[in-house]
Amino acid sequence: MKLLNKIWKNNRSLIVFICLMSVFRSAIADWYEVPTGSMQPTIVEGDRIFTNKMAYDLKVPFTKIPLIKISQPNRGDIIVFDSKVANKRLIKRVVGIPGDTVEFKNNFLTINGQYLTYNKIEDALFRSDMNEDLLGIKHKIRISKQPSHVQSFDAITIPDGYYLALGDNRDNSADSRAIGLVPHNELLGKATRVIVSLDYDDYYFPRKDRYLTKLL
Repeated sequence: MKLLNKIWKNNRSLIVFICLMSVFRSAIADWYEVPTGSMQPTIVEGDRIFTNKMAYDLKVPFTKIPLIKISQPNRGDIIVFDSKVANKRLIKRVVGIPGDTVEFKNNFLTINGQYLTYNKIEDALFRSDMNEDLLGIKHKIRISKQPSHVQSFDAITIPDGYYLALGDNRDNSADSRAIGLVPHNELLGKATRVIVSLDYDDYYFPRKDRYLTKLL
């Protein structure tokens, strides 16, 4: 007991700071490392992503118990969630919200009977980068020129409490096509910007052009 009292007395400010920072990261905001390219070209490997953990729910710190539901994700939101099916943390883009009917044919989306608008912005040998207009939310996607079984799925209507989420790198993403719809209770928050990005192919040096980049 005397030792604990001494530690507290000598390190009070540090202990309080650590406790407050832990609560902050648990319930208010946090940052996550992106290890894969499933959200390219929007997010690249090595990005550290700032996530607003109060965007959708206020939770009891250090738990997933919701205190107050603040909102639900909108189409175009980039969400961070703990997938029970995949057994890991994922980051994807919401393309379907409750009540939407979504169809996917040859890498092109139809939402509630409306075909989305696509504009090619880059050409490469095996892939294309395009602008996708997600019913008013414009962002970039990457598609492969090689056909695959993940480029289409039949129309599905999203039930209450669930979201259809896809990676922007449409042919290289384990998303709702593999793990199913994302339940609201798995959400950790909304990814809003890149804090810093480390280039794995350049000795982990920071990428200067990605500091505090807003995610669109």
